[in-house]
Amino acid sequence: MAISSSILFCYLLCSVLSNVASSFMYSDDRRDVLFPQILKEEAVTRLDELGKVSDANGYLQRTFMSPASVRAGNLIRQWMEDAGLRTWVDHLGNVHGRVEGLNASAQALLIGSHLDTVVDAGIFDGSLGIITAISALKVLKSTGKLGKLKRPVEVIAFSDEEGVRFQSTFLGSAALAGILPVSALRVSDKSGVTVLDALRENSIDIAEESLLQLKYDPASVWGYIEVHIEQGPVLEWVGFPLGVVQGIAGQTRLKVTVRGSQGHAGTVPMSMRQDPMTAAAELIVLLERLCKHPKDFLSYDGRSNGSTLESLSSSLVCTVGEISSWPSASNVIPGEVTFTVDLRAIDDAGRETVLYELSNQLYQICEKRSVSCIVERKHDANAVMCDGDLSSQLKSASYAALKRLTGATQHEIPVIMSGAGHDAMAMSHLTKVGMLFVRCRGGISHSPAEHVLDDDVWAAGLAVLAFLETHV
Repeated sequence: MAISSSILFCYLLCSVLSNVASSFMYSDDRRDVLFPQILKEEAVTRLDELGKVSDANGYLQRTFMSPASVRAGNLIRQWMEDAGLRTWVDHLGNVHGRVEGLNASAQALLIGSHLDTVVDAGIFDGSLGIITAISALKVLKSTGKLGKLKRPVEVIAFSDEEGVRFQSTFLGSAALAGILPVSALRVSDKSGVTVLDALRENSIDIAEESLLQLKYDPASVWGYIEVHIEQGPVLEWVGFPLGVVQGIAGQTRLKVTVRGSQGHAGTVPMSMRQDPMTAAAELIVLLERLCKHPKDFLSYDGRSNGSTLESLSSSLVCTVGEISSWPSASNVIPGEVTFTVDLRAIDDAGRETVLYELSNQLYQICEKRSVSCIVERKHDANAVMCDGDLSSQLKSASYAALKRLTGATQHEIPVIMSGAGHDAMAMSHLTKVGMLFVRCRGGISHSPAEHVLDDDVWAAGLAVLAFLETHV
């Protein structure tokens, strides 16, 4: 009997999901008025082409001002010009394309995402937001409406969001928002090359004064929107191609250096070792326990309350994505081990509470093991809530786009939170921000398995087009 009930339940569930999914089967009857050649076919081709622009053989990698990033920027600039935009590259390597519309002095809408990638990346992260914006503007050009926009529209391909090369995210967008410190120009990569060096190697001679001049005047900007793959499984689970972002989790990146006593692997007794590798291992496991079960470590006191602990239980995530040792030889007890920590939560106060507890526990473990520990905060970004009006407008544009594609009345567009950081976080210091998420297969991102359906690329481009036609 239980087996029969389970089968019946699964049948009913599949029927419901099938009915929801069927409402997003895109109609062939409306192809000519939905610009599939530009918003779908050309956009997908361009995403594939951009995905082949890499500094590595066999996988995708583009970091700040690398040769591949420069080539990608040149390609994006060509596509911007093809869409009728005036283009330029600024002093931090950001690629801009702008159309003035009917009133060049009106506040501008900025649309952007990033052209850099992680190591062994997928082709949609960042690039999707750039390509869909350019494609939507190209449609307006093809229909003679580009010059009739009520306000300027500027597409920006940010030079660095991932922070892979310099461990400092949002270099491009932070400069335009006016929150990038001058000291960021002197940050070095693993080869000792500074941000300033990387720019000068590409004939961009930036001084401290010109960095400050990159900041946009808030009075000249109407708002910022960003289209991005969800990088999570929610949209796929609920069966929707598009979703509106309510807010973005705050994040902190740490660099932890553990120093011990370097020695011979065969001659130093276990009881006499000051091994930074085993200490680092214990610290990493501690981090996992703390982030999986924050209530076991944090109490209801002045630093945390019930709502904070509940928020952390549902949103706190922590990752050690990089670890290295010196001298890194199989027969040598390391003298030094370094690892990174990426910690994110929707609640900023809760995130600080976790960092405080982590620091206390970390130094206790290091003292117990007779090693030294240094913790450096490499990046901090507070949680950002998206603007209510922009979110409502993006929801309406998404609803209209999906209705046009399917010919059917749509369900309510999902509203979700983002655990991943985005350039919108930096741009929120300049203007109001809104974000639109696009479904990705399995919620997979930062991986070559990252995938977006061609029709979902089409839906995203049509949503941007609907937003421009209605609100700009």
